[in-house]
Amino acid sequence: MNHFELREGELACEGVPLSRIAEAVGTPVYVYSSATLERHFTVLRDALVGAGLKDPLIAFAVKANSNLAVLRTLANLGAGADVVSEGEVRRALAAGVPPERIVFSGVGKTEAEIAFAVETGVAEINVESEPELHLVNRVAQQMGRRATVAIRVNPDVAAGGHAKIATGKADNKFGVSFSEAERLYANASNMAGVRPAGVACHIGSQITDLAPMEAAFTKMRGLVERLKAEGLSVERLDLGGGLGVPYFNQPTPPDPEAYAAMIGRVTKGLDVQLAFEPGRMIAANAGVLIARVNHVHERPEGRNFLVLDAAMNDLLRPAMYDAYHDIRPLKPRYGAVTYDVVGPVCETGDTFTRDRVLPPLEAGDLIAFMSAGAYGATMASEYNSRLLVPEVLVKGDQFAVVRPRPTYEDMLAREAAAPWL
Repeated sequence: MNHFELREGELACEGVPLSRIAEAVGTPVYVYSSATLERHFTVLRDALVGAGLKDPLIAFAVKANSNLAVLRTLANLGAGADVVSEGEVRRALAAGVPPERIVFSGVGKTEAEIAFAVETGVAEINVESEPELHLVNRVAQQMGRRATVAIRVNPDVAAGGHAKIATGKADNKFGVSFSEAERLYANASNMAGVRPAGVACHIGSQITDLAPMEAAFTKMRGLVERLKAEGLSVERLDLGGGLGVPYFNQPTPPDPEAYAAMIGRVTKGLDVQLAFEPGRMIAANAGVLIARVNHVHERPEGRNFLVLDAAMNDLLRPAMYDAYHDIRPLKPRYGAVTYDVVGPVCETGDTFTRDRVLPPLEAGDLIAFMSAGAYGATMASEYNSRLLVPEVLVKGDQFAVVRPRPTYEDMLAREAAAPWL
């Protein structure tokens, strides 16, 4: 469920017509619904608790949507944060996420990032290779500390809505193999600079079938049981994220209750805290990207190009993942026209969709890309020297600009001429 609905013939976010935001802020612009963010987090939390999972750590994947206002909205509900850089650690802290609810993942952490995480006191550093384990151990010892770590395991299970968002196969870069996980965990238990608290996995994103998740989680349960049988302490099992969201033309994913019931069944009696790293399932349908039609280019051979002021630098997912986003006019009309929907960037890849049937549109009309709250603004850039897209948060009948659009002067001021120029 989301809170983007037609009200008096016009698409609104909660109690605010989207056209009002477009006129006040300009386009393109991302708009997020507080009510949807809150509902999605609460539904997941209640499902997990209802399945008998005591005190689950739900660490929102900051890479999905790193806006401070979004993070604070979730932190106020008790969300933690799954982060993959020092910058994301700092964002989580600035948004009010307690350090003990921050999980630091990622395959290429630097010494400086590890030191910052250790000093901050994050819940766990997910170690993703043997060299990284030794690096964390060395950095922590130099600081006179002992870092809490989890060993991220690659369960060799294929899942995810696209090859570029599958992370749990043996040929993916993430995590250690099962063949080395037990040895590394035992070694970590004997290191002076690390304290292994658990194991972790994450097999992909936009997963619409519970079977691969259940297969991976069953493997992880077996690993925890073997580690405990060896006399090693395992306090936490981090099962990652990846549950899909109902994009408009995609298979309907399992609901949170079915997901939680499966996890409850697989982990029953394991006596560990469970951690989760959802991103897309909380944020995707909580946001839209509003764009304006620049013009309609009608080719003699019959192709109609709907040229928008938004481009691939504002919403990269269609170009990068062949992702589908429902497109809705803010003020629908009757009729149907087939369009190729494109942006102004000088790339053929700046194509949001081809042969999309939409109501008739003309220059100046406003449209919304739905399900754009995850991996939208976070992946935006200034390619073609286009200004970075702003973000707006709605609460009831109020809205606030939570990241303003920079000016061209702002953009140019970040660069300095070399002294010889």
